[in-house]
Amino acid sequence: MQRKIRLTPVRLLVLGYLAIILIGTILLILPPASKMDGGAPFMEALFTAVSASCVTGLILHDTYIYWSNFGQIVILVLIQMGGIGFMTVVFAFWKLGRKKIGLKERVFMQESVNAPAVGGMMRLTMTILIGTILFEVLGAILLCFRFIPDFGWGKGIWIAVFTSISAFCNAGFDLMGANNVEFASLTAYSGDPIVCLVVPFLIIVGGLGFFVWEDLKENRFHFRRYALHTKVVLVTTTLLILIPTLLFILAESDLPWQERIFSSFFTAVSPRTAGFNVLPLSGPGAVKNVVIFTTIALMFVGGSSGSTAGGIKTNTFAVLFLSLLSLLRGKHSVECFGRRIDEENIKNASQFVTLYLLLASLGVILICLFEQNNSAVSSLSSVVFEVFSAIGTVGLTLGITPFLSIGSEIVLTILMYLGRVGCLTFMLSLRSLNAPTTTLPMEKVRIG
Repeated sequence: MQRKIRLTPVRLLVLGYLAIILIGTILLILPPASKMDGGAPFMEALFTAVSASCVTGLILHDTYIYWSNFGQIVILVLIQMGGIGFMTVVFAFWKLGRKKIGLKERVFMQESVNAPAVGGMMRLTMTILIGTILFEVLGAILLCFRFIPDFGWGKGIWIAVFTSISAFCNAGFDLMGANNVEFASLTAYSGDPIVCLVVPFLIIVGGLGFFVWEDLKENRFHFRRYALHTKVVLVTTTLLILIPTLLFILAESDLPWQERIFSSFFTAVSPRTAGFNVLPLSGPGAVKNVVIFTTIALMFVGGSSGSTAGGIKTNTFAVLFLSLLSLLRGKHSVECFGRRIDEENIKNASQFVTLYLLLASLGVILICLFEQNNSAVSSLSSVVFEVFSAIGTVGLTLGITPFLSIGSEIVLTILMYLGRVGCLTFMLSLRSLNAPTTTLPMEKVRIG
């Protein structure tokens, strides 16, 4: 007798993203979606659909040059759904259709945005939707002041809208191929105040997380009233912006002062996990090695839980760092802002980071194996960079993505998917619901 597979919220989340990817792939295969005769090949459509719906930004072809207006719209819709979560979009349609939303649907929504409790899900959903629209519209309006003079009214507005949504959702897709330069990202605007401030602002807001939005909306500027999660996210995010910005200002000393300051700020924000760049990462005039290494570290950390960003998340990084500090200080508990962090949080953080690093290491090994005879992929650092960009759903690249074999493309596709769904979430979806709960005798193992 076959066992019936139970559709838990975690499994629905995993299958939901697969469904979005499948629909996106089918639409991108259609001949009207690309500017090439006969339409896009399956693997290129799949890779792009995964990259867009998982808000990564890694691409095999320049988005503007390769994809038609219809294809660009499909990509933008995938970015939007992947950024705010497909269940948020479903909730919005349910709300518009006046459909009664029961406990089961609220539990699914809770899992989709990684909420701590089922209560207040409708209020949180409306905050996400209204906040997303407001920030994306504001970003598009401000970017119009730069892109309309450069591209004209119609194209300038479309590029501004596309860039604003892509930045807010931390996706990293761009339409700068309109300048007839492939894979240029925003390098034409290095040092430009509008682009170098508006795009990072959208990235930061999208990467803070929807729970932080809710907390800020309720408690305004009263820091003491914020939840511990909000305090940890705000402090960690601030430090992860300021410290790399100062480091990049020192590293890129050959740039003019204004360009150096704006570009350094942009380059510090983008790796967590947006994928835009205003400084070339490879080729002539490429950034220094210290910038590349720091970028990998920032891609590893990513944004915050319940946001449009990927990575291990700022709160996970902060919990592990505080755990190390408590060990150095000889404390038995991990403390922060007058609160003791739950030991279950520390255990989950350790498990997640371990799994994350194992998957990244496996990805590096497989790509090195597949590309051992590929002269375009001769550097280990470029492979490591590409892998952390994929699993962190960042989208930055040292220029090797278009030269990878199908095997490596499949590896990156899987890593992007796991990075968006969540490595631990995916593993939990495979877990048996009837696992034995027997407690065995305890014995210590020496560590270190």
